[in-house]
Amino acid sequence: MERELVEDIVIVGAGIAGLTTSLGLHRLGIPSLVLESSDTLRVTGFALSIWQNAWKALDAVGVGDSLRRQHLRLNGIVATSLVTGQQTAAIPFREPGNRKDIEIRCVKRKSLLEALVNELPTGSIRYSSKVVGIEESGFYKIIHLADGTIIKTKVLIGCDGVNSMVAKWLGFKKASFTGRYGIRGCAEVNSSHGLEPKFMQYFGKGFRAGVIPCDEKTVYWFFTWKPTSQEKELKENPAKMKEYVLKKLENMASDVRYYIEKTEEDGFLLAPLRYRNPWEVMMGNISRGNVCVGGDAFHPMTPDLGQGGCCALEDGVVLARCLAEAFSKEARKDGKEEQQKRIEESLKKYAKERRWRSIDVIGTAYVVGSIQQAESNLVSFLRDKILAPFLAIQLFKKSAYDCGKLIDS
Repeated sequence: MERELVEDIVIVGAGIAGLTTSLGLHRLGIPSLVLESSDTLRVTGFALSIWQNAWKALDAVGVGDSLRRQHLRLNGIVATSLVTGQQTAAIPFREPGNRKDIEIRCVKRKSLLEALVNELPTGSIRYSSKVVGIEESGFYKIIHLADGTIIKTKVLIGCDGVNSMVAKWLGFKKASFTGRYGIRGCAEVNSSHGLEPKFMQYFGKGFRAGVIPCDEKTVYWFFTWKPTSQEKELKENPAKMKEYVLKKLENMASDVRYYIEKTEEDGFLLAPLRYRNPWEVMMGNISRGNVCVGGDAFHPMTPDLGQGGCCALEDGVVLARCLAEAFSKEARKDGKEEQQKRIEESLKKYAKERRWRSIDVIGTAYVVGSIQQAESNLVSFLRDKILAPFLAIQLFKKSAYDCGKLIDS
């Protein structure tokens, strides 16, 4: 039986961008409904790098300190060539010039999502709510769910990931495939792992890997490469996938490689690396009328700068701040047409603020990834001898961004 609900703001997707937006709005006294297609929180991906720009966003919505207590602060990045065995860069996490420490931690995705959800009012998330259709009814958007429920909303925000239905409705094409794949995993030990709190990066011929401790007992790792047609069959066979990764990383220090060996076969998560072409972000509709997108629905990017989740957190803070202008106490006194105009303007403001930031990060990540995974001897030589410090500096540069607070001061 069909049920019709009426909401002011509906957010599709209970991922990082969707939950941050909802919590930002809640902090500003504005309710929203988050629709999640799964029956529980989705925590695929294990962990993610949270750079200083993202800590500013987490502090803005009030969950930074609880996550800091659970995760180790990293003190630097070390890059090693598995071709030569040489360390190619060792850079402390400090700002060039003023030597101020930069805050970076590898945060468990489950901990991040739970920290956001725990601060939301009960009933903010509607699980098992798969969106199957979107249509217009005057200024309202009508959302059709798989279970027959119909939701009428003044604002529709798509934070529904790389295969976003809302992004498609706005006219975005499917995210482009880079030809590269990523394998991720996480190992837990009973006692302390004893690894230094560093971001350990490794480069080989045509692949890149990283190992990062999350807390005293959890180690996150990743491996990205461009597989041959035969290697693509690995995804059907987790045992062979594990064997393949360990063979590629045979020159890695054994005390670090141990954590990849310790990861169970079914804990190897493989996914194609996709990105939104920067030109499409430049020309596309990030917002149209009372609809917009955030997170991977807006700017899917390769993981080479560790900024995908960080940019999703930024989106949430900026979007909540902009939308609050259309739902303030004064704005609520407006007539229907005036409020519609305010909503449209607030989403345009969000799109303007986020467009160039997203183009910059997507483009830089793509270029950095191409250099880091180079197979040619010349580019590998340049990467190991000259470009390693430059590539590490790009990580710092993109994390120097400040999305601001929820309320403009």
